[in-house]
Amino acid sequence: MKVIHIDELDGTANDVDHDTWRSRRFVLADAGVGFSFHDTLLRAGTETEMWYANHIECVYVYQGTGTLVNRETGEEFELKPGTMYLLDKHDKHTVRAETDIRCACVFNPPVTGREVHDEDGVYPLLTASA
Repeated sequence: MKVIHIDELDGTANDVDHDTWRSRRFVLADAGVGFSFHDTLLRAGTETEMWYANHIECVYVYQGTGTLVNRETGEEFELKPGTMYLLDKHDKHTVRAETDIRCACVFNPPVTGREVHDEDGVYPLLTASA
């Protein structure tokens, strides 16, 4: 059993801060459970382009408002508390944060914590041992 409070992640290697977002990772690949679990903040007034070509991501918004854009179809979806979106087709997407957006994110395969978004917003596929 693992029990952790989000404040315990602050300032650790599991606290990843970027210009438009901050992700605190509770569970990573080295846990060996088949997924990773993150609490992510998307900062108000920002736009973040992402494309998880190697991962499936499920996102649950529990605070804040914004817009999710499917860059391949142009479809736009309102983000607000209670919204879930599943990037099950490796969708190229953009999140426009009107206010700070807080969300819980699950990745499969799990991320290791060492990934860095490339110029296309993609995380490379790393393993816990790589």
